[in-house]
Amino acid sequence: MSFRIEEKLLINKKQILEFKDFLFKKDVEASFPSRKIKSLYFENFNEEMYKDSIEGTVPRKKIRVRNYPNDKKNSSLYLEMKISSADGRYKTRKMIDRNEFNNLKKLGIYDNQYGVCRPIIYVTYNREYYKVGTVRITVDEDIEYYLYSGRKLGYDNNSIVELKAPVQINKDDLLNNFPFQRTRFSKYCNAFEKI
Repeated sequence: MSFRIEEKLLINKKQILEFKDFLFKKDVEASFPSRKIKSLYFENFNEEMYKDSIEGTVPRKKIRVRNYPNDKKNSSLYLEMKISSADGRYKTRKMIDRNEFNNLKKLGIYDNQYGVCRPIIYVTYNREYYKVGTVRITVDEDIEYYLYSGRKLGYDNNSIVELKAPVQINKDDLLNNFPFQRTRFSKYCNAFEKI
């Protein structure tokens, strides 16, 4: 488990070219080819993951299965847990096969904190990957939200930029190096609010 700093920047569609221009002036390098991401989020019957995220409660987590639908080299499915604890944030990730995924969709996932969690929301988007020094930067665009049943909930007009850095980096320095509007933003919570 490795803790990291995660900061999100909300960039509207008109500003995204300005942000990318800003990045390229900082000698950014592409760290991975861009790709589409599809995540299926799970939630318990009391909607506690959503409520904990909105309230900023710790410990809290989000449970999802992620895949890369257009990536012919990586058709794997990953069971992920994004965990926010008093010590920091980290993510666990486990590769699962199609049969296990189908069982999770049918039976749900049992979590020690949240109990039985069922599939509720799909979130899809296009992600670009960059790196400046030890800071990893992802740019998510064309974000769309769907109920697990398939009904479209809507889309997001904004782009979400995530700055991911080792905990040793000074958070104020990190934000001063990226002078754009910081936000608390969760794709899952945003989708949930559209239900």
